[in-house]
Amino acid sequence: MKTEDITTSLDALKQTNNRASVLTTNELASITMIEATALAAARKYFAESGFTEVLVPHITKVTGACENIDTLFELDYFGQNAYLVQTGQLYLEALIPKLGKVFCIGSSFRAEPDIDERHLTEFALVEIEFPGDFEQLLVHIENIVHAMIHAAAVCSEIEALGISPERLKAVTKPFARITYTDAIKKLNEMGVDIEWGDDLKSRHEKILAGNAPLFITHYPEAIKFFNMRRNENPLLVNSCDLILPYSGEAVGAAEREYDHGQLLDKLEKSSMYKMLLERGKTIEDFKWYLDIVSEHPIQHSGCGIGLNRVMQFILGSDDIRACTAFPMNRESLM
Repeated sequence: MKTEDITTSLDALKQTNNRASVLTTNELASITMIEATALAAARKYFAESGFTEVLVPHITKVTGACENIDTLFELDYFGQNAYLVQTGQLYLEALIPKLGKVFCIGSSFRAEPDIDERHLTEFALVEIEFPGDFEQLLVHIENIVHAMIHAAAVCSEIEALGISPERLKAVTKPFARITYTDAIKKLNEMGVDIEWGDDLKSRHEKILAGNAPLFITHYPEAIKFFNMRRNENPLLVNSCDLILPYSGEAVGAAEREYDHGQLLDKLEKSSMYKMLLERGKTIEDFKWYLDIVSEHPIQHSGCGIGLNRVMQFILGSDDIRACTAFPMNRESLM
């Protein structure tokens, strides 16, 4: 059997309903090439915009966690409890006082037990942090994602996968915006049973996005990460998610809290902190980060861009496993 005829059976793809349940080596190569093209476009934007790349650790304390620390992969690190990193955000923030605009690209590890079209246990995350406000943040996100999509549109492998480049070339800036509050109202008007304060699910996001990228902004503070900066409305934070057709949330972003007293108060009152206490952790785990904010109170913002979610939009697939060369979930350890 010739190498090009070999197919790789992926258990994670058994349930996909919009691509074949097996990927040929040619398809794997095409997906990889499109990923590389999209990443190259992001790196080009970072270079032209003055961002410095940072290599963040992949084994961390709880400071490498996102909101839900129950999805951390725990490991023994020479007798200490350590975790596989989920985000490099706090490490990037630590370098803003000296380097200004910074970014990292790496793996995010989530102990997600679900085997479905949305969850992976390891995926590529593109993250930025920079001195600036919420409006500047949305412009950076637009520029990065737009560059990735348009670069993919002219990649030679796009048409090899039967994807029309015209759909991608039709994506224009600025992206549409809607506040979380208005999004809830809109969903209610459409007969969707959801209340203000509920977290939006993937099905809600896809309904709202329609056929084009959409920013949903200003979420309730209670359902977001503790260091997102509080809005003039104390119930809200200056946060946003970029919703893409097919994938739903592809980018999570926010202006960061840089007032030390406010930040400490928000951390101690957060649901994340309650989970930390249940694990025997204390405020000391975040001391290094809190000290940096105290010593260098700089207005800053940042985001995390899920490469595989962007790839879902590029490839026009509802299944993240069909948009990843080697998708990792509970059943796919190779």
